[in-house]
Amino acid sequence: MSIVVTGATGQLGRLIVEHLLNRGVAPAEITAVGRNTERLAELAASGVGTAAIDYTDPASLEAAFAGADALMLVSGSEVGQRVAQHTNAITAAVAAGVGRIVYTSAPKADTSALILAPEHKATEEALHASGLPVTILRNGWYTENYASAVQQARENGVYLTSAGEGRVASASRTDYAEAAAVVLTTPGHENVTYELAGDVAWTGTDMAAALTEVVGSPVVFTSVTPEEHSAILTGAGLDGGTVGFVVALDGNTRDGLLAGGTNDLATLIGRPTTPLIDGLRSVA
Repeated sequence: MSIVVTGATGQLGRLIVEHLLNRGVAPAEITAVGRNTERLAELAASGVGTAAIDYTDPASLEAAFAGADALMLVSGSEVGQRVAQHTNAITAAVAAGVGRIVYTSAPKADTSALILAPEHKATEEALHASGLPVTILRNGWYTENYASAVQQARENGVYLTSAGEGRVASASRTDYAEAAAVVLTTPGHENVTYELAGDVAWTGTDMAAALTEVVGSPVVFTSVTPEEHSAILTGAGLDGGTVGFVVALDGNTRDGLLAGGTNDLATLIGRPTTPLIDGLRSVA
């Protein structure tokens, strides 16, 4: 078996490589690809193959993907450019004779109003049009995304959001990475879509309680309106685009779009997902 992992120099991709190794995949059967050559060199020290790629350079993609039994297509991080980047990768995978593709998408990407969903929906459509066997991993929210909340709690004892009591079924990034490794190394996942989320959908009140325990001092949950949130973030020096994105995402959370609802993630990894408080401790 030969497996190519894109985005391997990023947080999720690197963890997927680690989980593949933990599951007994020989280093020589793994090729870690990405843009950061220094991080690729670090990965090479573990014995895996590496290749530098650029999503805007189809030739680099086709060369890196050549002969792979499976391509782990970790979604790109450049919002607004991902459809073109992913399409280049899919086209290269077909040309390179890749056996199947596993892709990290977003919750209910084909129907959700989630601000992040449209690029993932378009990528899923391109994948299904490719003719290759495909597995879609619709990853929910990562607990690690709340690292700034831990810092804020330490500094002023507040967890502030405009998401109200909207629930988030987050899980640790390593949970999602392990699920990807399972799908890459076991049969029966072709042309299947998994909705992945944490076992517990927590509220803002739950988050404040978890933060209180993590930082060791009282943390108050402060719920503000979207308008108040925008003003606070603008006053903190964030640019307009970032402010709009954060407030829109909190609106999505308030509307229940990150509340999960399936046990696909726990089923794939064969254990409960990482509890919120443990995930927060890992980033504290």
